[in-house]
Amino acid sequence: MTPAPASMRRFLLLAWVLAGLVAGGLALLLGAGPAAAWLWSAAALPVAVHVAIGLVRSLAGGRIGVDAVALAAILAAVALDEAAAAAVIGLMVAGGEALEAWAEGRATGALTALMARAPRRTARIDGEAISEIDVADIRPRDLLLVRPGETVPADGTLEDDAATLDESALTGEPLPATFRRHAALRSGGVNAGAAFRMRATQDAAASTYAAILRLTQEAAAARAPLARMADRWALGFVGATAVLAGGAWALSGDPVRALAVLVVATPCPLILAAPVALVAGIGRAARRGIVVKGGGALERLARIRTVLFDKTGTLTPGQPRLAAIDADPALGRDGALRLAAALAQASTHPVSAALVAAAVARGIDPPLPQDAAEVAGGGVMGRVDASTLMLGSEGFLHAAGIDPRNGFGLVAQVAVAAGSIAWLAMDGRIAAAFVMSDGLRPDAPRAVRRLRALGVRRIALVTGDRAAAAQAVGRALRLDQVFADQSPADKIALVRAEAAAAPTAMVGDGVNDAPALAAADVGIAMGAAGTAAAAEAGDVVLLVDRVDRAAEAIAIARRSRRVALQAIGIGMGLSGVAMVAAALGFLTPLAGAVLQEGIDVLAILHALTALRPGAEERLGADLPPQAGIEERRAEHAGLRQLAESLRSAGEAIDADDAAPHLAEIVARLRDDLLPHQRAEERALYPEAAARLGGQDPMAPLIRMHAEIEAQVERLAALLRLAEGESWHVAAPELRRTLFSLEALLRLHLGIEEEMLADLR
Repeated sequence: MTPAPASMRRFLLLAWVLAGLVAGGLALLLGAGPAAAWLWSAAALPVAVHVAIGLVRSLAGGRIGVDAVALAAILAAVALDEAAAAAVIGLMVAGGEALEAWAEGRATGALTALMARAPRRTARIDGEAISEIDVADIRPRDLLLVRPGETVPADGTLEDDAATLDESALTGEPLPATFRRHAALRSGGVNAGAAFRMRATQDAAASTYAAILRLTQEAAAARAPLARMADRWALGFVGATAVLAGGAWALSGDPVRALAVLVVATPCPLILAAPVALVAGIGRAARRGIVVKGGGALERLARIRTVLFDKTGTLTPGQPRLAAIDADPALGRDGALRLAAALAQASTHPVSAALVAAAVARGIDPPLPQDAAEVAGGGVMGRVDASTLMLGSEGFLHAAGIDPRNGFGLVAQVAVAAGSIAWLAMDGRIAAAFVMSDGLRPDAPRAVRRLRALGVRRIALVTGDRAAAAQAVGRALRLDQVFADQSPADKIALVRAEAAAAPTAMVGDGVNDAPALAAADVGIAMGAAGTAAAAEAGDVVLLVDRVDRAAEAIAIARRSRRVALQAIGIGMGLSGVAMVAAALGFLTPLAGAVLQEGIDVLAILHALTALRPGAEERLGADLPPQAGIEERRAEHAGLRQLAESLRSAGEAIDADDAAPHLAEIVARLRDDLLPHQRAEERALYPEAAARLGGQDPMAPLIRMHAEIEAQVERLAALLRLAEGESWHVAAPELRRTLFSLEALLRLHLGIEEEMLADLR
């Protein structure tokens, strides 16, 4: 017969004590006092045996807790004919352990849910046949069928046009995500749409979900330092109890008074309050896509005062994007991007992919290149629209006898800070330069500001990247210090030096970050898109690809530790008062047992408040559909293109076709931008203000709306004057207004997106 789980045994023990108490009470009502005493003793003694077994195990492990007081109280109550008190003490002990089992079950719900959702069987496609296999039999290159409601069994790539996955258990994001053909799929997501085919790239044991399960098991098995600290307090508590009980007996000559002290000094579930609070914090973090490897890591996280960030893949996405274009005026920016994207389609380089993505985002449909050939590490060449094109690095063009910097020195200087340059040559001469940069993650500024609000005193950047690129990130995020050109060994030395000055966390994602993560007091790994080495080395793993979850993890840890200490203080403080009252003779053993039961339950229930977010963690809330936040966000892409048009119009203000082009832009401003702003002020901003708090949080954005509207009207008025008077007289003022409006619009969009980032 399979033995009952430990939690089930706790509930069975509680049921036994309750049955004995009720039976004894009925016997007493029927006038059978001796039988009642026997029934109450029978109810209490199995609890004494249970406690004794646990005490022996604790002593073997070098620990002693308040279980010793509980055991002494039960045995003394039976010996002194206080069987009812013994039964109530037994109820207190059994009830506290049952409550702990329920609390742990609730607190670890998010972690156990990950285990329960682990797939065991899957469908493999072999030619025309579909066979059911164990997940353990999946091998790379297997073609798998994932049906509706099934869990993705292994990492792989999507073979069909689209798939919809619910990854909430992995990332904490509530909405299903849509993936397109050849997208990378992570094991553990649930198919929330139609059946789809995928090609496995890993076996199940090496996939994302298996790694998450290993992290979960480590988190559940670890013992918290705070619990050990509670055990040390318990040792002093046991000594104080013995002295107080012995003193009460000696001064009064009544052993029952000593028993009363022992009874109220029996907070067995009290010392469990600390781990319950920490486990609650671990569970709540898991629901937000943050895996904390045990209570020890959670407690260390709560003490962090210095945070060090890696750059690439942590504060930046780690993927190049198009930041700026400098093109021959005869070709134009869009024309240059069209040619570059056409040629880039023949390359697998990340810069090429970024150029194609930028062209698609602007509504440009690049043609297919002819005779295209890629030179590894250099660039790509081919023919587009009967022109011979070369796209690549400066050295690539130099090798063909073309000087890239001729006429493009300014862009080259900007690129030193912004990133790198992809040069485009057409028919043997430079036609355009594309400045590529790895911009900040959208959530990075918010992550830094929130860390400051949490009291983190020092935030620095530690990267192996060049100093110019690192300093640009440091300035944008207002970091305290930037350490560039750092090797893995340099990072370890730097982390150790910072940790010697203050508790330090390191946040990173790459293989080269793993040693630094392990050296820090707390290593926080970007596990969603990072490497397995970083995830294994980190004490905390962020399963959602958002760096601001690092700040959220610290907020959860601080609240959990604070609640744990409060629960210990409440229980031990109230128990101390009750012990003094018992020693002075104000409490009988039975009354003391009932009172202590209430104290213990109160301490455990307070520990469970760690399951709820604290005030410092509440960052906004869901908006009603009528607020239209998703529609406004979707319109921002078009508004950014409109800002690009403003800049292009300002640069081409002296062209022959400037007037009709400018009239078209004014019409777009009135038809697209101004209605967008009015819709925000009418529906979105009032709802956002109610959730962000403060006296008038949206006032700066509304003020910027008013200034943008004024600039639009100024632009329209200047255009009317320019068409009626000499164009060249009005052109300088038109150019200034266009550039001013472009800068204001870009700034407004960026600020608005950051302010509303936590609302949805």
